[in-house]
Amino acid sequence: MSAAKRRADFRAILAGGACIHPASVHDPIAGRIAADLGFEAAMFAGSVASLTVLGAPDIILLTLTEFAEQARRICRAGAPPLLVDADHGYGNALNVMRTVQELETAGVSALTIEDTDLPRAHGGGEPGLLSLEAGLGKMRAALAAREDAGLVVVARTSALNLANLDEALRRTRAYATCGADALFFTGVSDWEQLAAIQAAAGGLPIILGGTPASMADKARLAAHGVRVALQGHQPFAAAVAAIHATLKALREGTPPGALQGIAPPALMKAVTREAEYDRWTRDFL
Repeated sequence: MSAAKRRADFRAILAGGACIHPASVHDPIAGRIAADLGFEAAMFAGSVASLTVLGAPDIILLTLTEFAEQARRICRAGAPPLLVDADHGYGNALNVMRTVQELETAGVSALTIEDTDLPRAHGGGEPGLLSLEAGLGKMRAALAAREDAGLVVVARTSALNLANLDEALRRTRAYATCGADALFFTGVSDWEQLAAIQAAAGGLPIILGGTPASMADKARLAAHGVRVALQGHQPFAAAVAAIHATLKALREGTPPGALQGIAPPALMKAVTREAEYDRWTRDFL
């Protein structure tokens, strides 16, 4: 599937009337599994990227190049339309422009740029919010940098976590009028907050970075303008647990043939697209 087709498919999700849960993916195999299982979209988070590429926590150590290259690998392998968390854009508004250019070239369908003041300054304690003017500057820069109008640029705010609902609504109204294609929120904890955000969004589609169990109702989320709702990043944690258990069993003397939870040969052939490589070998070698 071409990047243009994936971007059109993601835009169709935003323009539709349903709320979907994307697959959290971290590498090409995970992306292919998501596609094979029929996920409409996939998510590549900054936190997962830091864990995958660096084995480090999500404290803004990953570089744009490392993030874009992993996103490129995931897209190349045939993942569903990929939404990526581009964090703060890896710097100021000019860095945001380069971030958009690199991720567009990598083939992603959508990206978020957030208004958290990152990376943390020396002696500054926990991160806060950028000024609204700086946040708008980053969003305008992101929109100016894209060459393919099909690429979805999402304004992400952490105002609910780092300030309050009034500030979140102020930023919602500002980002909704600057040309962003969708709005991403973290920290939404009840239906009243979501209703207020929906009213301020002016019809723009909403993406949520997670919801409490009390809001796990896709139909109701859809009625509140939510088109994508993340469920966390359990697949990577599950992969870590599986690798740890397998290596631990081997270290403790379990014979390879007695290991549990090993992917069967048929599944390995499917996720590595062995049949396609066999066909290409016959046709071209």
